[in-house]
Amino acid sequence: MSYKFSIHDYILFLISYVFFFLFITQIQGISLGVAILSEIPSWIYLITAIFLNVWVIPIPVIHPKSLPPHKGLEAEQIPTITSPPMAEKKKGKKPSVSLTAKLQQGLAKTHKGFIGRISAVFARGSVIDEKMLSELEETLLGTDIGVKTAYMLFERVEERIKSGSVDDPSAVMDIIKAEVLDILKKKESPLIIPDDSRPFVIMVTGVNGSGKTTTIAKLARRFINNGMSVMLVAGDTFRAAAVEQLEHWASRVGADFLKAHTGADPSSVAFDGLNAAISRKRDVLIIDTAGRLHTKVDLMEELKKTKRVLGKRLTGVPHEILLILDATIGQNAIEQTRQFDKDLGVTGIVLTKLDGSSKGGVIVGIANEFDIPIRFVGIGEDMDDLQPFSAQVFVDALFLDK
Repeated sequence: MSYKFSIHDYILFLISYVFFFLFITQIQGISLGVAILSEIPSWIYLITAIFLNVWVIPIPVIHPKSLPPHKGLEAEQIPTITSPPMAEKKKGKKPSVSLTAKLQQGLAKTHKGFIGRISAVFARGSVIDEKMLSELEETLLGTDIGVKTAYMLFERVEERIKSGSVDDPSAVMDIIKAEVLDILKKKESPLIIPDDSRPFVIMVTGVNGSGKTTTIAKLARRFINNGMSVMLVAGDTFRAAAVEQLEHWASRVGADFLKAHTGADPSSVAFDGLNAAISRKRDVLIIDTAGRLHTKVDLMEELKKTKRVLGKRLTGVPHEILLILDATIGQNAIEQTRQFDKDLGVTGIVLTKLDGSSKGGVIVGIANEFDIPIRFVGIGEDMDDLQPFSAQVFVDALFLDK
């Protein structure tokens, strides 16, 4: 029972102890030098003291005002609330919107920085001439799709124009849209967890700051919502903050978590995590890895070692090597993909932070230059903002006239 004492309660308590004191002094025969106090029977002091105590102490029926309605119950409930911050945040959320609408919002900056610049070229005239083609080539090279993809798109447009099949500047955007869709469609491939691969092991790679940890949490949340059991392993043992952050997310989404001391051998931690996932019969094991060591060579060697150790414990593991790329770094994401794929054999890509970047067009360059499926795109900070990649939905949102 919880009760907040008022100042009046404390005063009554004090007075009750005064009466207790008078009772004790009288039965002990101690004189206080006040005649009237000695003439009062000791039992009156005792009864008065007891009455005041009983009146102050919150006892139902005897003291009906001792428990103000609901206040005590609310005070007890506050510490026992277990809803995560994510659930609290949803209370004030606006009604959910479709994936297309979210992509339209998230790709607004990329639309302006990529599609907007190309559209501006054709807005300068009604006739396609050499000057307009030259401006188109220069503009494509200035976007974040990469030189190779920029030249490929330009050559496709130039071919159609010179063949005479296109002579209207406004129709060129339709050609570019169709080409981009064709490039992305070939790399659209959802991540599927086979029933005969349990635990399904995902090794997550990427440089620090790319959004690895939050992406792992969002993936875990997605799998758990689909009825799967998940274990997270903190393989980035070089950064204590990375371990703590991942442990926090594991607790929030309801996943098992395994960690070791700072500086422990990452491959050993991954090995222990795989053993634990097997013994506990978990459906999915997601292993975080370091994103930065002293040199690039050190990083790649450590990641390759972890991959080898996992493969020795269980054939075919890891089943997925997922590369997390930050859309805000533009063309640097193409080089990162090249390095990680060369050393590890990346099997899937997640492009994060699309909502905060004008360089999301880099996804076109990555899809064109590498034979790697694009699994997910991140279009916001909420847990449900990591969405399976859909080429058609993505292109429709990207080319939408804002």
